[in-house]
Amino acid sequence: MKRISLELGGGGKTMRDFIAGLIVPAFKNPILSGLLDAGHLPSGFAFTTDGYVVDPIFFPGGDIGKLAINGTVNDLVVSGAVPLYLSLGLILEEGLEWTALERIIRSLKTAAERARVRIVTGDTKVVKQGQADKIFIHTSGIGRIVATPSPGLIGPGDAIILTGTLGEHSVAILTARGDFGLESRVKSDCAPLNFLIPFWKSGVLWMRDITRGGLATILSELAEQIPYSILVDEDRIPMSNPVRAATELLGIDPLYLACEGRAVLVVPERKARAVLSRIKKDPLGRKAALIGRIEQRIGRPGELLLRTSAGGLRRLEPLTSELLPRIC
Repeated sequence: MKRISLELGGGGKTMRDFIAGLIVPAFKNPILSGLLDAGHLPSGFAFTTDGYVVDPIFFPGGDIGKLAINGTVNDLVVSGAVPLYLSLGLILEEGLEWTALERIIRSLKTAAERARVRIVTGDTKVVKQGQADKIFIHTSGIGRIVATPSPGLIGPGDAIILTGTLGEHSVAILTARGDFGLESRVKSDCAPLNFLIPFWKSGVLWMRDITRGGLATILSELAEQIPYSILVDEDRIPMSNPVRAATELLGIDPLYLACEGRAVLVVPERKARAVLSRIKKDPLGRKAALIGRIEQRIGRPGELLLRTSAGGLRRLEPLTSELLPRIC
C-alpha cells in the first residue's frame, strides 16, 4: 500500500510530481495551472497560502512566527505582487507554554510591521498533547499585482542574479536541533523581500525565493520551462565561511539548502549590471552576485549545468529526497 513519505513535502521532484499528478488534475483551472507561488486572480490581486511546521520553533535568527510572515510575504513578492493582507491560523498543542506563545505572537507582530502587511483575519484550534508538535501556523496572503513572471520571454544571454549567500536557514535549523553535535554561529537569513518589488519595473523577467529544494531545484524547474540551458558558475555563488564549513563537514551540497530571505532573478543581459548594482545597495542584497546565464550553445535545452571550480561541467538535477525535514 502506497503511503505518504517525508519526501512529499521536501520541495523536490517528489513534491512536484505530487502536485502535477494529483492536485492540478483534481482542481484544474487556469489560475492553479500556472503554478506560481501565488495565484493571479482576475481582480488584479494575487493570493497565496502556506503552512509552517518548523522544528524547533525557535532557532538562531528567528522563530516560527517570523518565518510564517516572511514566507508568505516572499511568495507574493516573487509572484509580482505587493503584499497587503495576511490571515493567521494557529494550531496549538495542549501543554504549550504560554510564554512561548506570547513570544511567537510578538514575533508575528514585529515581522508583519517590518513587511508592511496587516493580519486581518484568522483562526485558532487546540489539539490534545501528542497530536501536534507545540505549534503549527498557517498563513494566507493577498497582494496587489504589479507584474507577471514571464519565463516565456527568457532568452540566451539573460543573467541569473542571486540576492545573497546560500544555506543560512537550513544550517541554523540543523544547528538548533543538535542532531550532529554541530556548533555554529550561523543565523537564519529569514527576512521579507519587499525591496525586490521595484525591480519588476526594471525589466526582471522571473523571480523565485530560494526555499525547500534550494537553488539547484528551483533553477532546474526553470530550465524545464525554457528552450535553453542554464549555466551557473560555482565560484560566483556567494556563501559564508561557516555555512561552507558546515556543509563540507556533513557532506551536504549547499546548492540544495533552503534560504528564507534570498531570491534568484532572471534579468535581460543588457540590464543585469544595473539591476545588480541597485540590489547591492539594500542591506539584504549586499552579497548579491551574478552567478550565471541562459545558454544556447552549452548543454541541451532544459538542462541546468554547473561550471565547477575545477573547470568541468556538472549537470544538476532537482532534489529527489528529503534533505532536511521540517525546515519551514
